[in-house]
Amino acid sequence: MSKIGFVYPGQGAQKVGMGKDFLNLEILEKAKLKTGIDFQQIIPEENELIDQTRYTQPAMLLVEMVITDELIKSGIEPDLAAGLSLGEYGAIYAAGGINFYDALKAVSVRGKLMEEAVPSGVGTMAAILGLTGEKVENVVNEIEGITVANYNTDTQIIVTGQKAMMDEAITKLKVAGAKICKELNVSGPFHSPMLIPAGKKLREALSSVEIFDMKIPYVSNVTAKTVNDKASVKELLEKQVSSPVRWSDSVKLMIEEGVDIFIEIGPSKTLSNMIKKIDKSVKIYNVETREDLEKLRGELNA
Repeated sequence: MSKIGFVYPGQGAQKVGMGKDFLNLEILEKAKLKTGIDFQQIIPEENELIDQTRYTQPAMLLVEMVITDELIKSGIEPDLAAGLSLGEYGAIYAAGGINFYDALKAVSVRGKLMEEAVPSGVGTMAAILGLTGEKVENVVNEIEGITVANYNTDTQIIVTGQKAMMDEAITKLKVAGAKICKELNVSGPFHSPMLIPAGKKLREALSSVEIFDMKIPYVSNVTAKTVNDKASVKELLEKQVSSPVRWSDSVKLMIEEGVDIFIEIGPSKTLSNMIKKIDKSVKIYNVETREDLEKLRGELNA
């Protein structure tokens, strides 16, 4: 019997108008009251705020959670969930581990902390294609201030850290055989030890957020293992800010657990493309619009 996995993209997938089929004025106004963020100005209208971390993260999560609710109302429910970085909060929501507005408030704090953690221009990230995680580690372990941020697929790795050291890292990674090394247009060195203080502040903010035992398991970015109860969630979310995202291992675990249908929720096919590279045999769908939802219902009921 097929198992369904809900997966949630992270920062970088955002775009103006995302989730417009599912959002309404009531949701946007209530979200504004809970967070102080004018989502009506950020999501539907052309603006520059949508690419600022403190606004990107809660806006993305809002869209992901609203679409999740619509999927479940339609009778499409996950057996397992996972999300990349910010998307992990969508996975916890899908798993029943946090309520809608607590998740939104937590991510509003997370986005602000991550944006302010490192002065502008001090940190950066780069995508490395064509080398395994182990080979990338062997290179960057010799360069102070650079670490691995994401293990996206077996040969798509993101590195993170001090901008002053990134040129050296890229040069050495090319020598080691990387096919592509591209510095990313990001506002900070996310998932690097430079964000440990931000993680500690996030943990303080999470002290007032109620976490529940999971109705279904979700997969932690930090451990690439399933989480079933509330005991470790806040500690893992603290560590996640400064630890590598083990996405490839997370997807492989979901497949080992029997997931053969992946549904990417939100304005992106980023995870879908990664999953195809990890295992071509699974079915992958993306739900961003109502048309996507209706098409998915037809496919699953065929």
